[in-house]
Amino acid sequence: MNPILIQLVGVLGTVLYFLSYQCKNNRRLFQVQFLSYSFYTAHLLLLGAFTGGFSYILNLVRSFCLGSKNAFLRSRWMCALLCVGQCAVLALTWGGWLSLLPVAGNIASTIGGYTRNARKIRIAGLCINSPLWILYDILVGSWAGILDEVVSDVSMIISIIRFGWNNLDEVQD
Repeated sequence: MNPILIQLVGVLGTVLYFLSYQCKNNRRLFQVQFLSYSFYTAHLLLLGAFTGGFSYILNLVRSFCLGSKNAFLRSRWMCALLCVGQCAVLALTWGGWLSLLPVAGNIASTIGGYTRNARKIRIAGLCINSPLWILYDILVGSWAGILDEVVSDVSMIISIIRFGWNNLDEVQD
């Protein structure tokens, strides 16, 4: 497949991910991220970045679960299952220390998301997930992924300014 088209698939994911942090409601945020992750899964798999691609499949599941009304799917048990799933992806796609980056970032985002606290979701994204993914994206050649992380960080910062840091410190179901 054309390398430019592969990057464009990732850019579509970037646009959607940016829009997700402009949703104050956590359920809507996770629904928009579900669409974003669909594009990123395809993008990474097309690049041959299998740990990142398969790890993103679990992000799709996570966003579906967190965006649902089902109590079990939003429970700590499901959070634990998703984190174990990330570790399974790591074991099955192990390609050296590089494989640790997306999995560790996604575990941090999973735990942050399952707190249902908008502030903690953004802290996990800005301080753990994004830096690990930027490094991974650089190393696997995902220019769209690098753009996504930068745009996502800017979007998170905008949401903090828009909604106020203190207003984000509440748990939403």
